[in-house]
Amino acid sequence: MLKTIIFKFTLAIYFIIWTPFLGLSLINKKLTRIAMHAETMGVLFLARKITGITYMIHYPPVEENGIPTKPNMNTRTDGKAIIAAKHMSILEVAILFMTVPKSFFILKRELLWIPVYGWAFWRVGFIGVNRARGKTNMRKLTDRVADKIMNGYTLVVYPEGTRTMPGQHPALKRGLLFLAHELKLPILPVGTDAGLYWPKRGKMRGGIANMYFENLLPASATLEEIHESINRHSA
Repeated sequence: MLKTIIFKFTLAIYFIIWTPFLGLSLINKKLTRIAMHAETMGVLFLARKITGITYMIHYPPVEENGIPTKPNMNTRTDGKAIIAAKHMSILEVAILFMTVPKSFFILKRELLWIPVYGWAFWRVGFIGVNRARGKTNMRKLTDRVADKIMNGYTLVVYPEGTRTMPGQHPALKRGLLFLAHELKLPILPVGTDAGLYWPKRGKMRGGIANMYFENLLPASATLEEIHESINRHSA
């Protein structure tokens, strides 16, 4: 538990130190993303050095003439698919942000109000939704997402709606199906066991956290198919 306390204290200091740099980067969208990437690298570095957490990314193999080949490094992280990921930890958010080019997330609107950090989320294209009002205006949200995808960005969503603990596999929100159908985009499921190492609450522990990029599913996939794929290798 001591390592967890040291890490969280160090992380808080790290965020404070980065605040003025991130604030200065807000003058330019590209500069803000560069600054956020650099800061995220630092978060992963601190997690590795203090708690012993590293990570490994797994991609589905490509087969040629029935012979499995090396992973294709998932060429469909180019904005031409909606990434539907398991959400267990801040860890997999950081990994996906670092791994998926020009990624953007849908998050609670209140997070965009956080001084400097929330403004940076908005600057790089994150979209806030007002959960307090209940049902999201999916048509308006879809138009905003479509505009960003047309400009080369990649949407990452957490269809379970919230962080989960290991062993929890809640039903998915139907908004994912609406977006996929309206935008005519395939769905790229991503599973993880990050919650075993950096949990929603409690003690962190060292080890290799895994991210599993699964095979693409068509826009017509059912929630059950997506749910099964996301949780196939998840904790």
